[in-house]
Amino acid sequence: MKKNTIYKIKSISDFHKVRGLSKPQHPLISLIDYKAMIHKPEYNNISWLQTYYSIALKKDVPGKYRYGIQDYDFDDGLMSFFAPNQILNIKYVPNDTNKVPSGWILLIHPDFLWNTSLATKINSYDFFNYSLNEALFLSEKEQKTISDLLENIKQEYQANIDKFSQNIIISQIELLLNYAERFYERQFITRKKNNHEILSKLDAILNSYFENQTQLPTVHAVADQLHISPNYLSSTLKSVVGLNTQQYIHEKLISKAKEILSTTELSVSEIAYLLGFEHSQSFSKLFKNKTNLSPSEFRASFN
Repeated sequence: MKKNTIYKIKSISDFHKVRGLSKPQHPLISLIDYKAMIHKPEYNNISWLQTYYSIALKKDVPGKYRYGIQDYDFDDGLMSFFAPNQILNIKYVPNDTNKVPSGWILLIHPDFLWNTSLATKINSYDFFNYSLNEALFLSEKEQKTISDLLENIKQEYQANIDKFSQNIIISQIELLLNYAERFYERQFITRKKNNHEILSKLDAILNSYFENQTQLPTVHAVADQLHISPNYLSSTLKSVVGLNTQQYIHEKLISKAKEILSTTELSVSEIAYLLGFEHSQSFSKLFKNKTNLSPSEFRASFN
């Protein structure tokens, strides 16, 4: 395999073949015991593009996984989630410890979700777009909950398939994702110090935007500067201040606009330009939408 080449894995069967596994028992869903997978040095710095959903619960895995610009090693038990058409890079490192890699990988082809409740709902789970370094750390009790659900899924698709099988499996997957959402919320709460550091850094970034007459800050731009994914940033802000990133940016922008309107004689057009708006009408529309007053009416209230 050539380095710096992106290899596309088109099906779950292809994944089984590449990783030295026997053929999957179901073509559209497969739960893989991580111990059974073959890990080869030639996988080093190889990028994979998968066409299916992947939900992993891993511990003590040899090697580092690169997702985006971040490296992460699976020394602790954690979960990660990948949506179709995302690129994953494996950086193989020989396991020179006595630790034995373990865990599960659940592969779900989008076709399996067709015409079910999860077909569109699965896209509402933000963690499928988190970076790998934003993985979900689980307690032993939480790991047991997830492992039991994975085992239930496996038992169902291994049994004789009937008209109830797909709905039962879909229900188990949805329950697993809902537990993951609960556990992520717990992780946001228990990492208050880290979350407030993110908030402090975000405020500094936004103040820099407003003070240097640059363009309006975007969600992706500020997330890049914080070195976290846009979805994870929004989830963090929701847990801290109850707003997503776009809402928080607007709140800070309106707060800055109120300050300028009440302490200077700059025109509305000048303030709009100062805050990064190309058109003053856009600024006035947003301001009125958030305050029920036009910028001029807000200023007049101080006279």
